[in-house]
Formats: sequence, C-alpha cells, structure tokens
Amino acid sequence: MLKVKNLSILFNAGTINERQALKNVSVTLQNGDFVTVIGGNGAGKSTLLNCIAGVHTPDRGHIYIDETEVTNWSEHKRAKLLGRVFQDPMMGTAGNMGIEENLALAYRRGNFRGLRWGISNAERAMYREQLKRLELGLEDRLTAKVRLLSGGQRQALTLLMATLKQPKLLLLDEHTAALDPKTAQKVLALSEKIIAENGLTAMMVTHNMRDAIAYGNRLIMMNDGEIVLDISGEEKKNLTVEALLRAFERASGSEFANDRALLSMGKK
Repeated sequence: MLKVKNLSILFNAGTINERQALKNVSVTLQNGDFVTVIGGNGAGKSTLLNCIAGVHTPDRGHIYIDETEVTNWSEHKRAKLLGRVFQDPMMGTAGNMGIEENLALAYRRGNFRGLRWGISNAERAMYREQLKRLELGLEDRLTAKVRLLSGGQRQALTLLMATLKQPKLLLLDEHTAALDPKTAQKVLALSEKIIAENGLTAMMVTHNMRDAIAYGNRLIMMNDGEIVLDISGEEKKNLTVEALLRAFERASGSEFANDRALLSMGKK
C-alpha cells in the first residue's frame, strides 16, 4: 500500500543550519499494516510522514501509494488518498462549524463541489451512526460547534473524519501528544479499533515508547535521518522498552537520548 524508495531530503542547504533530515530511507507497508514510528528529536520521523503527505518534496527518491507514484503530487492532490490526524486537535477540524458540517466536508473530500451543499437525512443518519462508535455522546450534538468540544472529543472527531472515506493510508502524527494521559489512551484505543474494523493501512509517529510497542503489528525506529530498526511479528509482540533500547544501541552504536521518550517510559 505504501512504498518509499531511497528518500533523501536536505533542509537549509548551504547555511549554518543545514541538516540532512532523511538519508536514503526505504520502507514498504503492506495492505493492513499498522506501523508505529519512534525516534529522538531530529530522527526524521515527522519529516518522513510529511514527505508521504506531500508537505515536503524530497530531493531524491520515490513514493508510491497503492502502486501509484505520488512523489511530485501536491499535498492537495494526495489528500484524496490519505487520512491524517495531527498533533494539534485544532488542526483537523473547523471550529466555527458544527459537527455534522465538519463530517460533511470530510465525506465530500476529493469530490466535485457544486452549488448544492445540503446534508440529506440519510447522510445525517449515517453520521449519527458513525459518531456512536466513538462512545462520546456526540451523535446527539450534531449541530454543536466543534470549538466547544474538549481536546479529546475534537481529536476523536478528527480521527473519524480522516477515516470516513476509507483512505488508502492513514497517517497519525503524534496525534495524542497534546492530550492528558487518560484521554490519550482513549484516543489510541479508538484509533486501533477504527484501523482494525476498516482494515486500514496506518503509520503512527509517537514519542511514547510504550505506545509504540503496544500498538500496531510493526515498529520502526529512526535515528539521524535513517531507519535503524524494523521489528514485527513475534519479536514485536514480546518486545519490552528495555529490549528496544538495547536493540537501538546495538543498531546505532549510541545510547538513545531523548528526554521526552524516556520520560514516557514511566507512564501507564
């Protein structure tokens, strides 16, 4: 479903801030893969996601989604193939619009938009059924302004919007980092449920090592713009944070030094 081949990107070339953000990165996701991506600051994990989403154009390499090369497609054109949930709950929704209006925007993504905009009763009933799956009571608040929702409710709505049209690939960019731990776990569990029920292919960037191990069928660890670990199957099922750190040290030749990720080790 996703093939990234020999991807490289250099930021701020020729300046004192020059940085090789990705170095010849290659990775393939099979249909139905749920891959978690972890790494320290500057490891390249968000840059990789942004290249896949079309935010950044790589200097070298190729990106294929469902066997179609999208390397030079604009972010807008690529959006019809992708669902994306950002770190900031405010980014994926229109706060001044109602819940059903936000869902209608997502439902019409990639379609021609004429002068007609009305939401039919059948469509409204479908939105209500989809919202029930979130178990947040939002199905009874279809006309409520999204700005009135809590961060967790808003992120759950964004997740639903991102998956409403069954995207080829779902990108989760530290989508629980701005939430409190209890709410974050609810949104993660909801993410896993939606991905499994719809058979989606997903890539989730996280700074939380426990979450990277607990969720998905495959774990990728990045360091200094490269993939240094790719763990799946029984090895991932039996993985512990301590074992992951040891494997990282063997693969990279250095200790994993990222305060944000290491602090998450003590959180339940």
